[in-house]
Amino acid sequence: MKKSSTYNYVLAAFGAAIIAVLAQVTIPLPLIPITGQTLAVGLVVTILGTKLGTLSVLVYILLGTAGIPVFSGMSGGYGIIIGPTGGYIVGFLAAAVLMGIYLDKFGITYVQAIIANIIGMVVTLAFGTVWLKIVGDLTWTAAFMGGAAPFIIVGILKAVLAAWLGVVVRRRLVSAHLIEAVA
Repeated sequence: MKKSSTYNYVLAAFGAAIIAVLAQVTIPLPLIPITGQTLAVGLVVTILGTKLGTLSVLVYILLGTAGIPVFSGMSGGYGIIIGPTGGYIVGFLAAAVLMGIYLDKFGITYVQAIIANIIGMVVTLAFGTVWLKIVGDLTWTAAFMGGAAPFIIVGILKAVLAAWLGVVVRRRLVSAHLIEAVA
């Protein structure tokens, strides 16, 4: 049975809420903290698929940009987007789209979900590093060393966790007929 538009919007809102909650899980580092946001983006896209997963990320970004404190450290507002971490947040949207496209093409298996989540991590780090270079007026080396290098290993671990958890939850939701098998 096809779910209604309202039902799908509620799922997207739940996805945005999951991202907002996991964004509050932070490990402080000097320039950019490690947060649960990237884990949450991968998790939500893996569970909900391209359209609803991307919509969830967009809603999360719009809520935070509007000033609702959903970003890391209970922050929000346009200043976060134009600040040093803004590139990562904007990168979440590109990551969601590319992860979703990859999963649509290759299917949502553990291996494919891991690959998709690693793609999402790379896209997010690329957006964040470029933005950090511009906003921080840094060299490419300094931007990479401060904005990407410290996050690669933990990013891979988060990608594996998001993929595993996402596939498990997705399968259960599909078998319970709470989400469509093809999202």
